[in-house]
Amino acid sequence: MNTSDIGKLGLWSMIDAYSIEECINLAQDTEKLGYGALWLPEAFGRDPFVMLTIIARETDQLGLATGIANIYARDPIAMVAARNALNDLSGGRLMLGLGVSHMEMVTGMRKHEYGKPVTTMRNYLVAMGEAMYSAPPPIQEGPLILAALRKNMLALAGDKTDGAHPYFVTPEHTAQAREIIGPDSFLAPEQKILRIKDASEARPVARQFMALYLGMQNYRNNVLAMGFTADDIENGGSDRLVDAIVAWGDDTSIQKRLEAHWTNGADHVCMQPLRPDGQPGFDPEAVKAFAPSG
Repeated sequence: MNTSDIGKLGLWSMIDAYSIEECINLAQDTEKLGYGALWLPEAFGRDPFVMLTIIARETDQLGLATGIANIYARDPIAMVAARNALNDLSGGRLMLGLGVSHMEMVTGMRKHEYGKPVTTMRNYLVAMGEAMYSAPPPIQEGPLILAALRKNMLALAGDKTDGAHPYFVTPEHTAQAREIIGPDSFLAPEQKILRIKDASEARPVARQFMALYLGMQNYRNNVLAMGFTADDIENGGSDRLVDAIVAWGDDTSIQKRLEAHWTNGADHVCMQPLRPDGQPGFDPEAVKAFAPSG
């Protein structure tokens, strides 16, 4: 799978709340509905490579994306082995998104020393390029991209990989990212959506989903870099910040937000359909409503 084959819209979802069979059904529905890829994160649930291997067996053309695989979870040899094996199995459908994660998760949870993000990633990419792999290489190799928010990591993504996957960002950030990574690199920002029309109902649910990210320094720093203030971050996020990060409202309003990313240079938008009831997982009705083939 090349970046040109993945289409303009993918589905990003945390699926640990569901059974394996339900995850397979989601992947198959995602493919039938015309989404270009299913993006799975890595935090402290199921291993994304295990899940994507299962999904690869149950789908035919769906892009299999990590959003992202944590480089502190595997050394470069292990990452290359997982990448090559899954590309071999799937016919090159893996889009390997790599990220340095967050100090709170790397040091606090995994008990690893958290290095300088850009230096650590640059060295990791070099080590991946030098990694030994004794099995036959895959006939087709899917793209490699980086989780990137700010200038230096975006520049590294544009220079050393196929592109970038910014998360917890706005369409304005997408325009800035495009300028940094250049016209030819693949750009796939994540966008949270929430199908609740009333502000008094939508914003509390949005804040609930944003809380985890506003507790992480990397995201807080990027929010400030995007032009928000310290006051915007406090108390669960100001209305201005909530409205910028989560596209809530009717389907027309949400569609305009997705289109804003494309207008500002995104090749592919990773849509994360939040559940209106605030529970973990995805909104199946939103998945249907915004289906590319719908």
